[in-house]
Amino acid sequence: MQQIIDLSFWQLLSAYVFILILMVIVRLKGIQREKEILIASVRMTVQLGLTGYLLGYIFDTPSPWMTLLILLAMESFAIYTLFKRNKGKLTKKLKRTVALSLICGTVTCLLFFLLVVVRIDPWYTPQYFIPIAGMLIGNSMTGISLGISRLVDGMHDQRDLVEGALMLGATPQLAAKPVVNAAFDAAILPSLNSMLGMGIVFLPGMMTGQILSGTSPLTAISYQIAIMLGIVGAVSLTVILFLQLGYRCFFNEQSQLIVD
Repeated sequence: MQQIIDLSFWQLLSAYVFILILMVIVRLKGIQREKEILIASVRMTVQLGLTGYLLGYIFDTPSPWMTLLILLAMESFAIYTLFKRNKGKLTKKLKRTVALSLICGTVTCLLFFLLVVVRIDPWYTPQYFIPIAGMLIGNSMTGISLGISRLVDGMHDQRDLVEGALMLGATPQLAAKPVVNAAFDAAILPSLNSMLGMGIVFLPGMMTGQILSGTSPLTAISYQIAIMLGIVGAVSLTVILFLQLGYRCFFNEQSQLIVD
């Protein structure tokens, strides 16, 4: 296996030529994005730099409390992002459902992945716990965001169909089933599309990073397959929990539709 190539400061700095190329293109095209590009580049650099030093410290001094604190911070930020992204669409009941679904779905899949698939010891080993938690939570956040959008829009747009089913004697679960199914399908589709193109159209980021760091390609592939399956499981569980609990927020105790 070839020796790992460490990037010096100047080598890393040379990569910013791609940002300069982008800024030149938007300037020539008259697109007013220079400030946003500059801010995004600076924020990315600072955030990743601070994260690198923080992870270095955590990896050197592993602690279950620190690992759990980081997991809590990840979950909290993901929930906050979902609330902000779907502002105006979420009632208090839906917000509680989103938080409960995301936490239960991601934590369940994370613990199964760490304790059964990877079998790390101790369970809070940050080298595995934090990156895997980030991938599961991040992808689940995207999936549940799509689920929120499709569920809320579907209950409004198909209000007549849902009310018609209720008048014919259908239960709220049966009346909302087409909307719930369509929302679930839309939420998991991005993950399925990623699986279809993986390995042929593109190499995933985690696998590429492992290979560049000197890991055997076969080991990197094994981890990537396991991670991708874990992501699909986390997204599926999180979204189905949200949808099965979330549709009930659109009905009152008398099984009447409320979509104000």
